[in-house]
Amino acid sequence: MLNLMGLGLSDEKGLTLEGLETLKKSDKIYIELYTSKWFGSIENLEKMTGKKIMQLKRPDLEENLEKILKEAKNQTISILIFGDPLVATTHTALLIEAKKLGIKTRVIHNASIYSAAGETGLHLYKFGATVTIPFLEKMNNQFPESLSKIIRDNKGRDLHTLCLLDLISEKEKYMTPSEGMEVLLKSDDITQEDEIVIFGRAGSEEPLIAYGKIKNLIDKDFGNPPFVLIILGKLHFTEKEYLEYHRAD
Repeated sequence: MLNLMGLGLSDEKGLTLEGLETLKKSDKIYIELYTSKWFGSIENLEKMTGKKIMQLKRPDLEENLEKILKEAKNQTISILIFGDPLVATTHTALLIEAKKLGIKTRVIHNASIYSAAGETGLHLYKFGATVTIPFLEKMNNQFPESLSKIIRDNKGRDLHTLCLLDLISEKEKYMTPSEGMEVLLKSDDITQEDEIVIFGRAGSEEPLIAYGKIKNLIDKDFGNPPFVLIILGKLHFTEKEYLEYHRAD
């Protein structure tokens, strides 16, 4: 049995009751935290479940896939994943491989940045495709045309663009909103006059929503990560009304 389980966005208290019950019945538990900053503690999770929890690093899931699937043939294996388990396509691929081997699977969902984005007041059905903003040094200091096309297409359809910010998990280096905006300005489709929403620490006790023009936000310090940026499409009047309460410029 293979369980893929969402941790939610905050800390160990974000785990669902269903998830906690499943973990207590598991033979082995893995946790994967390299996609974002989690506010919780593995030690606290171990106390809650009474189980040892092994942390997976970025290559582990891919390199140890065969080992994990072999374990799941005869044991109940649970993998804890930040946010919701099926936001990343890697985990869908894991389910496919399990099904090929006849291993029973279960997905226990939780909050993700996609659902939490509604806290900004933006209508979720008005979001287009998502992009990840890379550190420029990874891209030879050039903005990727593939990302420009997505942003351009979303703008052309009056849709918002959710921008996930890059991180280097092994160094615990998280892209700041300022760095993200600097990268966006490398695109011909973004200007200093564009309005943007900064959404930080979603699901925590101290979330942040900041709305304004890039030129007025780019030099500000918005505190601890993680963050996403939202490039705005055409605003509905209720979206505009809500955002005005979070104007930061």
